[in-house]
Amino acid sequence: MNTKGFADNQTNIETPNDVTNAEKPLKSEKTIKRRVDINVLKSKLQETESKEFKKNLYILSSLILGLGVLGVYLSL
Repeated sequence: MNTKGFADNQTNIETPNDVTNAEKPLKSEKTIKRRVDINVLKSKLQETESKEFKKNLYILSSLILGLGVLGVYLSL
């Protein structure tokens, strides 16, 4: 019985000889740097922070309400 391992599965992979010829990138257009308005960035940041604040406030108030209900229930 013959056992085959990784040594029997060797294949020779040849590299191409034209390594010196670099291919051109797909985009031939130059990227144009556009200016960003700082006020737009600030407003986006304020919107995300206000959404996050409302979510945190909702979670905190529900926890405090839950603790209050639990305290009243256990005191009876």
